[in-house]
Amino acid sequence: MSTAHVVVTILAAAMTGFSAASVFLRSKWVVQPMADYGIPMTWLPWLGAAKAAGAVGLLVGLAVPFVGVAAGIALVLYFTGAVITVVRARWYAHIPFPLVYAAPVVGALALGAAS
Repeated sequence: MSTAHVVVTILAAAMTGFSAASVFLRSKWVVQPMADYGIPMTWLPWLGAAKAAGAVGLLVGLAVPFVGVAAGIALVLYFTGAVITVVRARWYAHIPFPLVYAAPVVGALALGAAS
């Protein structure tokens, strides 16, 4: 396991955890766009829990690689769904936001596969 893999994985987990906390705390800058995209507010606890589980899974994956790979794949699918949701809502200027969170997850998966 390389130092780069550990650093990028911790960054990915921190960013995803922050995103989950923002959903749980119903931060206006997160909740309002989700409402604009047509996401029911009843989904917020589930979406936050998915992100939180992914963040924890990435960290656990540093000790148990299979868990990290599963969490990484799940988060990539989650953020892919977020991009699709933004596109379907035709808020094209918002596409970069889920990609910013997905990028370190993809990086952690790539660095994990390389080591």
